[in-house]
Amino acid sequence: MKRVLITGAAGFLGSHLCDRFIKEGYHVIGMDNLITGHLSNIEHLMPLEQFEFHHHDVSKFVHVAGKLDYILHFASPASPIDYLKIPIQTLKVGSLGTHNLLGLALNKGARMLIASTSEVYGDPMVHPQTEEYYGNVNPVGPRGVYDEAKRFQEAMTMAYHTYHNLETRIVRIFNTYGPRMRLNDGRVLPAFIGQALRGEDLTVFGDGSQTRSFCYVDDLVEGIYRLLLSDYAQPVNIGNPDEITISQFAEEIIKLTGTQQKVIYKPLPKDDPMQRQPNIDKAKEILGWEPKVSRAEGLKITYGYFKSLPEEKLFDKDHKNFEHYIK
Repeated sequence: MKRVLITGAAGFLGSHLCDRFIKEGYHVIGMDNLITGHLSNIEHLMPLEQFEFHHHDVSKFVHVAGKLDYILHFASPASPIDYLKIPIQTLKVGSLGTHNLLGLALNKGARMLIASTSEVYGDPMVHPQTEEYYGNVNPVGPRGVYDEAKRFQEAMTMAYHTYHNLETRIVRIFNTYGPRMRLNDGRVLPAFIGQALRGEDLTVFGDGSQTRSFCYVDDLVEGIYRLLLSDYAQPVNIGNPDEITISQFAEEIIKLTGTQQKVIYKPLPKDDPMQRQPNIDKAKEILGWEPKVSRAEGLKITYGYFKSLPEEKLFDKDHKNFEHYIK
Protein backbone atom coordinates (compact mmCIF):
# COMPACT_ATOMS: atom_id res chain seq x y z
CA MET A 1 0.00 0.00 0.00
CA LYS A 2 1.43 3.36 -1.02
CA ARG A 3 1.70 5.99 1.68
CA VAL A 4 0.93 9.69 1.27
CA LEU A 5 1.40 12.57 3.71
CA ILE A 6 -1.18 15.34 3.33
CA THR A 7 -0.53 18.53 5.30
CA GLY A 8 -3.44 20.82 6.08
CA ALA A 9 -5.48 17.62 6.22
CA ALA A 10 -8.23 19.05 8.43
CA GLY A 11 -8.85 21.99 6.13
CA PHE A 12 -11.32 22.37 3.28
CA LEU A 13 -9.13 21.10 0.45
CA GLY A 14 -6.91 18.86 2.56
CA SER A 15 -9.85 16.87 3.88
CA HIS A 16 -11.23 16.28 0.39
CA LEU A 17 -7.80 15.10 -0.73
CA CYS A 18 -7.68 12.68 2.20
CA ASP A 19 -11.01 11.26 1.03
CA ARG A 20 -9.74 10.85 -2.52
CA PHE A 21 -6.52 9.07 -1.59
CA ILE A 22 -8.33 6.74 0.82
CA LYS A 23 -10.71 5.91 -2.03
CA GLU A 24 -7.72 5.20 -4.31
CA GLY A 25 -6.33 2.67 -1.81
CA TYR A 26 -3.52 4.71 -0.21
CA HIS A 27 -2.48 4.79 3.43
CA VAL A 28 -3.05 8.45 4.30
CA ILE A 29 -1.14 10.33 6.99
CA GLY A 30 -2.99 13.56 7.70
CA MET A 31 -1.09 16.37 9.41
CA ASP A 32 -2.53 19.67 10.70
CA ASN A 33 -1.90 22.08 13.57
CA LEU A 34 -5.64 22.95 13.55
CA ILE A 35 -5.00 26.70 13.51
CA THR A 36 -7.56 27.05 10.71
CA GLY A 37 -8.54 23.43 10.04
CA HIS A 38 -11.12 21.48 12.04
CA LEU A 39 -11.20 17.83 13.06
CA SER A 40 -14.86 17.59 12.09
CA ASN A 41 -13.71 17.58 8.45
CA ILE A 42 -11.86 14.28 8.91
CA GLU A 43 -13.61 12.62 11.86
CA HIS A 44 -15.26 10.15 9.45
CA LEU A 45 -11.75 8.91 8.53
CA MET A 46 -10.46 8.41 12.09
CA PRO A 47 -11.74 4.81 12.53
CA LEU A 48 -10.08 3.65 9.30
CA GLU A 49 -6.91 1.56 9.50
CA GLN A 50 -5.53 3.25 6.39
CA PHE A 51 -5.76 6.71 7.96
CA GLU A 52 -3.74 8.29 10.75
CA PHE A 53 -3.69 11.86 12.04
CA HIS A 54 -0.71 13.82 13.36
CA HIS A 55 -1.39 17.07 15.22
CA HIS A 56 1.71 19.01 14.21
CA ASP A 57 2.90 22.38 12.87
CA VAL A 58 4.99 21.77 9.73
CA SER A 59 6.89 25.01 10.37
CA LYS A 60 8.74 22.90 12.94
CA PHE A 61 10.79 19.79 12.15
CA VAL A 62 8.63 17.11 10.54
CA HIS A 63 9.20 13.41 11.23
CA VAL A 64 7.17 10.58 9.73
CA ALA A 65 8.18 7.00 10.43
CA GLY A 66 8.39 4.50 7.61
CA LYS A 67 8.33 4.98 3.88
CA LEU A 68 6.56 7.80 2.05
CA ASP A 69 5.67 7.73 -1.62
CA TYR A 70 4.06 11.18 -1.89
CA ILE A 71 3.75 14.42 0.07
CA LEU A 72 1.00 16.96 -0.66
CA HIS A 73 1.66 20.29 1.08
CA PHE A 74 -1.68 22.02 1.66
CA ALA A 75 -0.95 23.50 5.09
CA SER A 76 -1.52 27.25 4.91
CA PRO A 77 -4.09 29.85 5.84
CA ALA A 78 -5.88 30.54 2.57
CA SER A 79 -8.56 33.13 3.33
CA PRO A 80 -8.04 36.86 3.86
CA ILE A 81 -9.45 36.65 7.38
CA ASP A 82 -6.90 34.03 8.34
CA TYR A 83 -3.74 35.41 6.78
CA LEU A 84 -4.48 38.95 7.95
CA LYS A 85 -4.99 37.68 11.52
CA ILE A 86 -1.93 35.40 11.49
CA PRO A 87 0.50 36.91 8.98
CA ILE A 88 3.70 35.54 10.53
CA GLN A 89 2.38 31.98 10.66
CA THR A 90 1.29 32.34 7.02
CA LEU A 91 4.79 33.33 5.96
CA LYS A 92 6.38 30.59 8.08
CA VAL A 93 4.27 27.73 6.72
CA GLY A 94 5.04 28.83 3.16
CA SER A 95 8.77 29.13 3.81
CA LEU A 96 9.93 27.05 6.80
CA GLY A 97 7.13 24.53 6.35
CA THR A 98 7.91 24.03 2.70
CA HIS A 99 11.62 23.70 3.44
CA ASN A 100 10.97 21.08 6.13
CA LEU A 101 8.74 19.03 3.85
CA LEU A 102 11.09 19.23 0.89
CA GLY A 103 13.83 17.91 3.16
CA LEU A 104 11.53 15.08 4.27
CA ALA A 105 10.70 14.28 0.63
CA LEU A 106 14.39 14.17 -0.22
CA ASN A 107 15.12 11.89 2.73
CA LYS A 108 12.26 9.53 1.88
CA GLY A 109 12.65 9.60 -1.89
CA ALA A 110 9.04 10.85 -2.11
CA ARG A 111 7.43 12.97 -4.80
CA MET A 112 6.11 16.28 -3.42
CA LEU A 113 3.26 18.42 -4.69
CA ILE A 114 2.77 21.92 -3.33
CA ALA A 115 -0.45 23.91 -3.30
CA SER A 116 0.25 27.27 -4.85
CA THR A 117 -2.44 29.76 -5.80
CA SER A 118 -3.72 32.15 -8.42
CA GLU A 119 -2.70 34.87 -5.94
CA VAL A 120 0.86 34.56 -7.27
CA TYR A 121 -0.47 36.55 -10.24
CA GLY A 122 -1.56 39.41 -7.96
CA ASP A 123 -3.81 41.97 -9.66
CA PRO A 124 -3.04 40.65 -13.15
CA MET A 125 -2.25 42.67 -16.25
CA VAL A 126 -2.67 39.54 -18.40
CA HIS A 127 -6.11 38.00 -18.85
CA PRO A 128 -6.81 35.13 -18.65
CA GLN A 129 -3.77 34.17 -16.58
CA THR A 130 -1.29 31.72 -18.10
CA GLU A 131 1.43 29.92 -16.18
CA GLU A 132 4.06 32.00 -18.02
CA TYR A 133 2.77 35.26 -16.53
CA TYR A 134 5.03 36.46 -13.69
CA GLY A 135 2.34 38.44 -11.88
CA ASN A 136 1.72 41.91 -10.47
CA VAL A 137 2.12 41.55 -6.71
CA ASN A 138 2.62 44.14 -3.98
CA PRO A 139 5.05 42.46 -1.54
CA VAL A 140 4.41 44.97 1.27
CA GLY A 141 0.63 45.27 0.90
CA PRO A 142 -1.81 43.51 3.24
CA ARG A 143 -2.10 40.51 0.91
CA GLY A 144 1.68 40.24 0.48
CA VAL A 145 2.07 37.81 3.40
CA TYR A 146 0.07 35.21 1.48
CA ASP A 147 1.07 36.08 -2.09
CA GLU A 148 4.80 36.18 -1.38
CA ALA A 149 4.71 33.08 0.84
CA LYS A 150 3.32 31.17 -2.10
CA ARG A 151 5.75 32.68 -4.60
CA PHE A 152 8.68 31.77 -2.32
CA GLN A 153 7.19 28.30 -1.91
CA GLU A 154 7.26 27.82 -5.67
CA ALA A 155 10.85 29.06 -5.91
CA MET A 156 12.04 26.78 -3.09
CA THR A 157 10.28 23.79 -4.61
CA MET A 158 11.78 24.40 -8.04
CA ALA A 159 15.24 24.82 -6.46
CA TYR A 160 14.95 21.37 -4.86
CA HIS A 161 13.79 19.98 -8.19
CA THR A 162 16.70 21.42 -10.18
CA TYR A 163 19.48 21.14 -7.56
CA HIS A 164 18.55 17.85 -5.86
CA ASN A 165 16.64 16.25 -8.76
CA LEU A 166 13.67 15.88 -6.40
CA GLU A 167 10.38 14.89 -8.02
CA THR A 168 8.11 17.91 -7.46
CA ARG A 169 4.78 19.21 -8.75
CA ILE A 170 3.24 22.70 -8.44
CA VAL A 171 -0.49 23.33 -8.70
CA ARG A 172 -1.80 26.89 -8.94
CA ILE A 173 -5.29 26.76 -7.49
CA PHE A 174 -7.98 29.24 -8.55
CA ASN A 175 -11.13 30.02 -6.55
CA THR A 176 -12.58 26.73 -5.33
CA TYR A 177 -15.77 25.99 -3.42
CA GLY A 178 -17.81 23.16 -1.99
CA PRO A 179 -18.82 21.46 1.27
CA ARG A 180 -16.57 21.97 4.32
CA MET A 181 -15.73 25.57 3.52
CA ARG A 182 -15.94 27.73 6.63
CA LEU A 183 -19.02 29.90 6.39
CA ASN A 184 -17.39 33.08 7.66
CA ASP A 185 -13.85 32.70 6.32
CA GLY A 186 -13.99 35.89 4.24
CA ARG A 187 -14.23 34.33 0.80
CA VAL A 188 -16.93 35.66 -1.43
CA LEU A 189 -19.00 32.51 -1.95
CA PRO A 190 -19.53 31.48 1.71
CA ALA A 191 -19.83 35.17 2.63
CA PHE A 192 -22.72 35.66 0.21
CA ILE A 193 -24.48 32.43 1.20
CA GLY A 194 -24.02 33.22 4.90
CA GLN A 195 -25.50 36.69 4.45
CA ALA A 196 -28.45 35.25 2.51
CA LEU A 197 -29.13 32.62 5.18
CA ARG A 198 -28.98 35.26 7.92
CA GLY A 199 -31.37 37.54 6.03
CA GLU A 200 -28.72 40.23 5.52
CA ASP A 201 -28.02 42.28 2.44
CA LEU A 202 -25.21 40.92 0.27
CA THR A 203 -22.02 42.99 0.47
CA VAL A 204 -20.13 43.64 -2.75
CA PHE A 205 -16.80 45.45 -2.51
CA GLY A 206 -15.97 47.91 -5.27
CA ASP A 207 -18.45 48.38 -8.10
CA GLY A 208 -18.90 44.63 -8.58
CA SER A 209 -17.23 44.55 -11.98
CA GLN A 210 -14.26 42.53 -10.71
CA THR A 211 -14.37 38.91 -11.83
CA ARG A 212 -13.82 35.48 -10.32
CA SER A 213 -13.88 31.95 -11.74
CA PHE A 214 -15.23 29.27 -9.39
CA CYS A 215 -14.19 25.62 -9.55
CA TYR A 216 -16.09 22.90 -7.67
CA VAL A 217 -13.92 20.99 -5.21
CA ASP A 218 -14.36 17.54 -6.82
CA ASP A 219 -13.05 18.90 -10.13
CA LEU A 220 -10.07 20.49 -8.38
CA VAL A 221 -9.18 17.28 -6.54
CA GLU A 222 -9.28 15.34 -9.80
CA GLY A 223 -6.88 17.84 -11.40
CA ILE A 224 -4.51 17.68 -8.42
CA TYR A 225 -4.53 13.87 -8.46
CA ARG A 226 -3.70 13.78 -12.16
CA LEU A 227 -0.93 16.36 -11.75
CA LEU A 228 0.69 14.41 -8.90
CA LEU A 229 0.87 11.27 -11.04
CA SER A 230 2.04 13.12 -14.17
CA ASP A 231 5.62 13.70 -15.32
CA TYR A 232 5.27 17.51 -15.44
CA ALA A 233 7.29 19.62 -12.95
CA GLN A 234 6.36 23.17 -13.99
CA PRO A 235 3.38 25.02 -12.45
CA VAL A 236 -0.07 24.12 -13.75
CA ASN A 237 -3.26 26.17 -13.36
CA ILE A 238 -6.21 24.18 -12.04
CA GLY A 239 -9.49 26.07 -12.01
CA ASN A 240 -12.70 26.69 -13.89
CA PRO A 241 -12.41 29.34 -16.64
CA ASP A 242 -16.15 30.14 -16.45
CA GLU A 243 -15.71 33.80 -15.44
CA ILE A 244 -18.40 35.90 -13.75
CA THR A 245 -18.52 39.39 -12.22
CA ILE A 246 -19.07 39.67 -8.47
CA SER A 247 -22.32 41.58 -9.03
CA GLN A 248 -23.62 38.83 -11.30
CA PHE A 249 -22.55 36.25 -8.77
CA ALA A 250 -24.44 38.04 -5.98
CA GLU A 251 -27.60 37.91 -8.09
CA GLU A 252 -27.04 34.17 -8.68
CA ILE A 253 -26.84 33.59 -4.93
CA ILE A 254 -30.02 35.59 -4.30
CA LYS A 255 -31.81 33.49 -6.92
CA LEU A 256 -30.36 30.24 -5.55
CA THR A 257 -31.36 30.96 -1.95
CA GLY A 258 -34.77 32.41 -2.80
CA THR A 259 -34.13 35.38 -0.55
CA GLN A 260 -35.19 38.98 -1.11
CA GLN A 261 -32.06 40.77 0.02
CA LYS A 262 -30.60 43.61 -1.95
CA VAL A 263 -26.94 44.07 -2.91
CA ILE A 264 -25.03 46.85 -1.17
CA TYR A 265 -21.66 48.21 -2.27
CA LYS A 266 -18.64 49.12 -0.13
CA PRO A 267 -15.08 50.30 -0.93
CA LEU A 268 -12.73 47.76 -2.50
CA PRO A 269 -9.97 46.41 -0.21
CA LYS A 270 -6.37 47.33 -1.03
CA ASP A 271 -4.73 45.21 -3.78
CA ASP A 272 -7.90 43.20 -4.39
CA PRO A 273 -7.46 41.65 -7.87
CA MET A 274 -9.84 42.93 -10.52
CA GLN A 275 -9.73 39.81 -12.69
CA ARG A 276 -9.38 36.09 -12.07
CA GLN A 277 -9.68 33.58 -14.89
CA PRO A 278 -7.35 30.64 -15.42
CA ASN A 279 -5.98 29.63 -18.77
CA ILE A 280 -6.16 25.83 -18.46
CA ASP A 281 -4.61 24.86 -21.80
CA LYS A 282 -1.71 23.11 -20.03
CA ALA A 283 -4.04 21.10 -17.80
CA LYS A 284 -6.05 20.02 -20.83
CA GLU A 285 -2.98 19.09 -22.86
CA ILE A 286 -0.78 17.49 -20.18
CA LEU A 287 -3.35 16.04 -17.78
CA GLY A 288 -6.37 15.55 -20.02
CA TRP A 289 -8.26 17.53 -17.38
CA GLU A 290 -10.99 20.12 -17.46
CA PRO A 291 -13.80 20.88 -15.01
CA LYS A 292 -17.01 18.87 -15.33
CA VAL A 293 -19.30 20.33 -12.64
CA SER A 294 -21.29 23.39 -13.71
CA ARG A 295 -21.52 26.35 -11.34
CA ALA A 296 -25.29 25.83 -11.01
CA GLU A 297 -24.82 22.20 -9.99
CA GLY A 298 -21.93 22.90 -7.62
CA LEU A 299 -23.71 25.83 -5.95
CA LYS A 300 -26.79 23.72 -5.32
CA ILE A 301 -24.70 21.11 -3.47
CA THR A 302 -22.75 23.76 -1.56
CA TYR A 303 -25.89 25.66 -0.56
CA GLY A 304 -27.41 22.43 0.74
CA TYR A 305 -24.31 21.89 2.88
CA PHE A 306 -24.40 25.40 4.38
CA LYS A 307 -28.14 25.23 4.95
CA SER A 308 -27.65 22.05 7.01
CA LEU A 309 -25.20 23.70 9.43
CA PRO A 310 -26.28 24.42 13.02
CA GLU A 311 -27.79 27.87 13.52
CA GLU A 312 -24.94 29.04 15.76
CA LYS A 313 -22.53 28.70 12.84
CA LEU A 314 -24.68 31.07 10.79
CA PHE A 315 -24.49 33.72 13.48
CA ASP A 316 -20.79 33.57 14.28
CA LYS A 317 -20.29 36.56 16.55
CA ASP A 318 -17.16 37.61 14.64
CA HIS A 319 -18.49 37.53 11.09
CA LYS A 320 -19.35 41.22 10.90
CA ASN A 321 -15.81 42.19 11.87
CA PHE A 322 -14.45 40.45 8.79
CA GLU A 323 -16.63 41.96 6.06
CA HIS A 324 -13.93 44.22 4.64
CA TYR A 325 -11.63 41.23 4.10
CA ILE A 326 -13.93 39.45 1.63
CA LYS A 327 -12.13 38.61 -1.63
